[in-house]
Amino acid sequence: MGRAVAIETIKLSKTYGTLAAVDDLTFQVYAGEVFGLLGPNGAGKSTTLRILITLLRPTSGQAIVLGHDVARDADRVRRLIGYVPQERSIDRFLTGREHLLLLADLYHLPKDEARRRIPELLKLVDLEARADLPAKTYSGGMKRKLDIACGLLPNPKVLFLDEPTLGLDVQSRLRIWDYVRQLKARGITIVMTTNYLDEADQLCDRLAIIDSGRIRALGSPSELKAALGGDIVSLTIGAADAGRIEALATALRVLPMVRAVTAKPAGPIGLDIRVESSEKALPAVLEAANRTSCRLELVDYHRPRLDDVFVAHTGHAIRSEFPEAEETSS
Repeated sequence: MGRAVAIETIKLSKTYGTLAAVDDLTFQVYAGEVFGLLGPNGAGKSTTLRILITLLRPTSGQAIVLGHDVARDADRVRRLIGYVPQERSIDRFLTGREHLLLLADLYHLPKDEARRRIPELLKLVDLEARADLPAKTYSGGMKRKLDIACGLLPNPKVLFLDEPTLGLDVQSRLRIWDYVRQLKARGITIVMTTNYLDEADQLCDRLAIIDSGRIRALGSPSELKAALGGDIVSLTIGAADAGRIEALATALRVLPMVRAVTAKPAGPIGLDIRVESSEKALPAVLEAANRTSCRLELVDYHRPRLDDVFVAHTGHAIRSEFPEAEETSS
C-alpha cells in the first residue's frame, strides 16, 4: 500500500508576461514528512508556496492540498493549513500572548479552544517566560518562534514555512530545527522553502531542487547524494597557473576512473573532479597536474555533499550556506 499523499502538483506553472516564475512543476508531498523546496533566491520556491497556500492562482496546471484544489476550493484549503511567512508579521508593541489572542479572534476560534491552545503553543516554542513582554524586547530567534506559534494556532494538518531561519544566528537556527522536528513527530506535514544546503540536508525527508522555476532533481538528500556516485576530488590551483587549467581538465577527463570534471563554481580557481575512488584516482590526478605544469595549492576529497548535487543538476552553486546573524539568539 502506497503512502498517503498530502499535496500534489501537476504541471503547475505561473507566468508573469514572458517570465515563467514556476514552470511545469509536478511533485507529491507525503503525509507526515518534511518536504523541502531548495534553491537560490528567485528560483520559484516562494511562488510555488504561495500557490499552495492559495495566495496566488496558477497560470496553468493544478495543485491539490489534502484533496482540495487550491484554485477551486481555496477557502477549504485555508481552513486546513498553517503558514509562517518569510516576512515577519510581528507587531513590536504587542506581547507574545496578545499576538496569539488577536490571531485566535481572526481565526474565529472558540474562546475555550483559544484558552487551551495558546498556553500549549507558548510552551512548545519555549516562550512561556516571555509571553507577557512586548515583542520589541524579543530577539530574532524569539520572534521567529512566535511566528511559528502563530502558524500553528489553527491546528493545521499541513504547515508551510517560507525560509524559516532566514537571517538568524546559528544557535537560533538550531533551535528552530528542533521545533520543526517536534512538529513532524506530532504528525504534521511540513513544506518548507530554503536556500541553505545544511538546513535541507538536516531537516528534509525529501526535497525538490528548484532552479529557474523548474525542478532539477527530486528525492531524499541521501538518495540525491548517492545518485552522483563516487567521490569528489577538489583541486585549488595557483593564480599564476590559471591559464593551464583547461589543459589539466582535458588531461583528467581521459582518465578511466574520472566521471566528470567541472570548474569550481565559486571561490578560488580550481576543478571539482568526480571519481570512482579517491584513493585510486589521487595519484593519477597529481600526475596529470605535474604533467601539465599546474601547481596545486590545495587538494581535498570527500563523499558527495548536497552542494555537489546542486552544482551537478544546475551547473552553478547555490548562495552561501550560512546566513549572517541578525540578532542575538534567545
